[in-house]
Amino acid sequence: MTIFQAIIIGIIQGLTEFLPVSSSGHIELSKAILGVNIDNDLEFSIAVHVATVLSTLLVFRKEIIDLLAGFFRFKLNEQTHSVFKLLLSAVPVGIVGLFFRDQVEGLFEGNLTVVGSMLLLTALLLALTRVIQPKVTKPVGYADSIIIGIAQAIAVMPGLSRSGATISTGLLLGKNRDEVARFSFLMVIIPVLGAAFLDIIKGDISGIISAPVVAGFIAAFITGFLACSIMLRIVRKGNLYWFALYCAVVGVIALILA
Repeated sequence: MTIFQAIIIGIIQGLTEFLPVSSSGHIELSKAILGVNIDNDLEFSIAVHVATVLSTLLVFRKEIIDLLAGFFRFKLNEQTHSVFKLLLSAVPVGIVGLFFRDQVEGLFEGNLTVVGSMLLLTALLLALTRVIQPKVTKPVGYADSIIIGIAQAIAVMPGLSRSGATISTGLLLGKNRDEVARFSFLMVIIPVLGAAFLDIIKGDISGIISAPVVAGFIAAFITGFLACSIMLRIVRKGNLYWFALYCAVVGVIALILA
């Protein structure tokens, strides 16, 4: 993989991690279209995912500092409840990662039929947020965090948008738009860093930091920061349905290429 290709894929990862259009689906599509052969696939994947997590930390730096400050008071306050909900939301995807990782990774082998089908499912979920709009919204509770966490676990399928699935689920449950968006972006921090840590301690990575890996990391970090900031405004305005049309079109293209 060349540096230019790494930058392109890094940009795609950064943008699509937060926009509800499926980062995994777009990465698989871009590799198929560009004919990219990623020599250090795991190292590159970890780099761009960690880059998007760091961009999340930057966007939500004030909220995260507030959460940690409240949590380490060791009192059952609002921040402590928020941290517990985020931890609870990570349980379903943690179970999938620990017990079904090989099966999931087997889907990430250029299977554009799966990608196309899951993109169409993403389009359906986003469209439903336009059709079903509860008049009264409530804050995210413990039961909601589990349900949204299950949506995140299912979204390990290539082509099913993680942010699209989690935000749509939260909105369909009748939760506050701002809180659902923040919760969706913060909840990804734990599983991504956890997966990266497991790969490192298992010794599955070579430890070689190549120029394409660095280039992809920088591209994903910058575009991730921009996409996360933009997505917050989009969710507040309730304009997710525009992405439904985009996902439907890309999903059909993926099925045609398959």
